[in-house]
Amino acid sequence: MWTRWACAGAAALAVCSGLTAPAAATAVRHERPATGVEQQAGWQPILRHGSRGAAVLDLQRRLTGLGYWTGTADGSFGPLTAQAVYALQKSAGLARDGVVGPATWAALTAGVRPAAGTRSGKVVEVDLRRQVLLLVRDGRVQRVFNTSTGSGRTYSVGGVVKRAVTPRGTFRVRRQVNGWDNGPLGSLYRPRYFNGGIAVHGYGSVPPYPASHGCVRVSLSAMDWIVSASWLKLGDVIVVR
Repeated sequence: MWTRWACAGAAALAVCSGLTAPAAATAVRHERPATGVEQQAGWQPILRHGSRGAAVLDLQRRLTGLGYWTGTADGSFGPLTAQAVYALQKSAGLARDGVVGPATWAALTAGVRPAAGTRSGKVVEVDLRRQVLLLVRDGRVQRVFNTSTGSGRTYSVGGVVKRAVTPRGTFRVRRQVNGWDNGPLGSLYRPRYFNGGIAVHGYGSVPPYPASHGCVRVSLSAMDWIVSASWLKLGDVIVVR
């Protein structure tokens, strides 16, 4: 049986129920707001793509501490930080806008993070409802990534109409390409195929909603990191739920 995603503390209860209040998060003031951010009384500054400074560096380090992959913590809110924020917002059941406002700070302060669905072994888990990809070892979530899976829409390839669905089940990596793999639906970066032509792969666009033809997308940089960390090797288990 799959476990529920875990939230801890009173702040987490407010976040997971969709409620936000000053009591649900630790209020921290910044005397000198980071460049490109809005300051809101009683809260951390509002951060978004393009923000820079100490507040962004703090955000990146705290996300990393919870397992959300941000790339290098450098104080610059770029695309990889946005991907990590999407993953946190999905985990907390918040609006997936990539903006770090009061509710997202509350989720971060509460330590909201996903729980693994498996209990043993080295497993890549894909949660279709929340649209996140987890790297799990012996029941412990080590990294969390924003992902985008099958949109559910119909499409045509070679005159055949198909539906963009990511299949549920337990699979293994059957084939891999360490570079761009050109196919009838476009080019996939470092794909790890686990069900016919369906793969976990890097892609230039990874929105916070289902948008693929059935594959499991992560950012190009995330795919490089996953492969370099010896995940998604031939024979590795992938659980899609």
